Amino acid sequence: MPKKGAGLLMYRKSGGVPEVLLVHPGGPFFKNKDDGVWSVPKGLADNGETGEELLKVAKREFEEETGVRPEGTFEHIGTMRRSDGKTVEVWAFEGDCDPSKITSNTIFIEWPPRTGRKLEIPEVDRAGFFTLEDARKKLYPYQAPIIDMLEKYLASA
Repeated sequence: MPKKGAGLLMYRKSGGVPEVLLVHPGGPFFKNKDDGVWSVPKGLADNGETGEELLKVAKREFEEETGVRPEGTFEHIGTMRRSDGKTVEVWAFEGDCDPSKITSNTIFIEWPPRTGRKLEIPEVDRAGFFTLEDARKKLYPYQAPIIDMLEKYLASA
């Protein structure tokens, strides 16, 4: 059965123009990568959560990856699907924060690969607000359609 995840997309309006908060993965593999590797703060539903429980997963993961407690009205805007079958349910909420002050949890990775050595890294090494056009370029390709979902939501709100 494919894995399920949940994420939150924080947006704000700057001069009437929507911007979204994205996070950049930490660690040496992503250090010099930019376009195509940013993400919506998200994580796995490790305990088989479904429905509204997934929103709790999304809130937990957002706070772990950014150090920011998400607050506000959360609107489910869609599902992202990866080619491996994994799905991520996404909620949008209006908010603001200082991306230069994010604090992320840490994880252990094997680095260099296949050496057996463990390296502790921040799961997220930086965050930033991006216009919707720029966000499409920054996001992993499978996540880029979430920007269309946000635009559709904002147009109907």
